[in-house]
Amino acid sequence: MAFTSFLGRVLFASVFILSAYQEFNEFGVDGGPAAKALKPKFGVFTSHVQSHAGIQVPEIEIKHLVSAAIFLKGIGGILFIIGSSLGAYLLIIHQLIAIPILYDFYNYDSEEKEFNQLFIKFTQNMALYGALLFFIGMKNSFPRRQHKKKVPKTKTG
Repeated sequence: MAFTSFLGRVLFASVFILSAYQEFNEFGVDGGPAAKALKPKFGVFTSHVQSHAGIQVPEIEIKHLVSAAIFLKGIGGILFIIGSSLGAYLLIIHQLIAIPILYDFYNYDSEEKEFNQLFIKFTQNMALYGALLFFIGMKNSFPRRQHKKKVPKTKTG
């Protein structure tokens, strides 16, 4: 059972680690292709937040967002493999930030081709988010092992 659990964590975290590795290799000076793809989506997201929620989103360089995503996915994935809840929390933070920005199906009409593609990717990433929540819930539901206290032997004689 322990090996199966470890193998499952490796396969699950490989999605995040391989993505972080690819983005790291392509990063360059300007953040690479990930920054170029993220820039318009982040602009639309910030305008939505500012117009609907009335919250002023601070100016952030896109390459800093990409580097934060690389960190969260890379370190979170490695820690997740060894069974750390911190790794799962880092991956959850990444998912909470990335999902609404990257998969903005809500900006398209339901008859458009982009709507269906983005909605499918959105639901897949929500499934990953749910699996992370499940992992944390299961991790916290098992009682921690407590060592039995040794009863001191009484001295005779």
